[in-house]
Amino acid sequence: MTEELRTTPLDALHRSLGARMVPFAGYAMPVQYPAGIMAEHAQCRDKAALFDVSHMGQGTLRGEGAAAALEALTPGDVQILKPGRQKYALLTAEDGGILDDFMVANRGDHFFLVVNAACKDQDFDHIAAHLPGGVTLERWDDRALLALQGPAAEAVMTRLGAAEAAALPFMGIVETKVAGIPVLASRSGYTGEDGFEISVAADKADALAKALLADRDVAPAGLGARDSLRLEAGLCLYGNDIDRTTSPVEAGLVWTIGKRRRSEWTFLGSARIRSELEAGPKRLRVGIRPEGRAPARAHTPIVATDGTALGEVTSGGFGPTLAAPVAMGYVAVSHAADATPVELMVRGKPLPARIAPMPFVPHRYKR
Repeated sequence: MTEELRTTPLDALHRSLGARMVPFAGYAMPVQYPAGIMAEHAQCRDKAALFDVSHMGQGTLRGEGAAAALEALTPGDVQILKPGRQKYALLTAEDGGILDDFMVANRGDHFFLVVNAACKDQDFDHIAAHLPGGVTLERWDDRALLALQGPAAEAVMTRLGAAEAAALPFMGIVETKVAGIPVLASRSGYTGEDGFEISVAADKADALAKALLADRDVAPAGLGARDSLRLEAGLCLYGNDIDRTTSPVEAGLVWTIGKRRRSEWTFLGSARIRSELEAGPKRLRVGIRPEGRAPARAHTPIVATDGTALGEVTSGGFGPTLAAPVAMGYVAVSHAADATPVELMVRGKPLPARIAPMPFVPHRYKR
């Protein structure tokens, strides 16, 4: 029996816009609209694209000691986070693997959390199970989440009356109104472009999306463009590039480990992570630039030029901005330096490639 897919508050809107819907993380989600993935990708790079990310998990953490409670589960320095600021962080397991990546924002009297769709039930259960008395976790299942991404996003927010959001620096967060609709907006996203993630009551999501799409610089975009954009930006997709088997050190996410946390080592998985920081990991996540036009997809084996197995591709595809294939994956440290020649085994045939720095396309966040 096929499990029935859940829908977001914008399901009817997606279908009215001609979206091609696909299963993703237990939801029916738009993978593309009639314009196509290439056009949607370019729309985000050139103007502004609107993504529905309402399948993500939203919640709040409240109570005295909430920051310390969260720090027991993440290497991130939560206590240093000032009101109105947000950061990217990781949930780590006891063995040092990554349970999920998430966003945490200091809202003054509470913390606002956004976790990945496929992991949200496990994440919230995991966090709740480790909370001390007096600290409570509340899920926001009655909220939608929209991502307005691209260089025109600030101007769009200004035109729709959200001057407070338009004035935010990267990783700032504020309560405001967009087209008269109350929202919680952060200057963040997962495309490498400037933009905003906008949390809104589920029953106001349709009106908000339509107000945003009515702007001359905005067009809808689906999962296909979101994936090609984040890949060009060198950003990890949980379940592909990071998971329970990968550590923050292997994943090249050492920057998420706070300086103070490296002296305390009081978070889950700290023993493995500390060991890898001191002795070095055996493998590293790297960027890869295949030669020619053929893309290398996830699970493509990566070998040295002498045929020695090195690892595998975790994300790969065609980079529309570069008009060339790009990929990322894990390789033995011996072959992780930029410009190292490797081969990708695509359908049994070795294709030449080189290790390359990431991001493949420079980030354009508002600093």
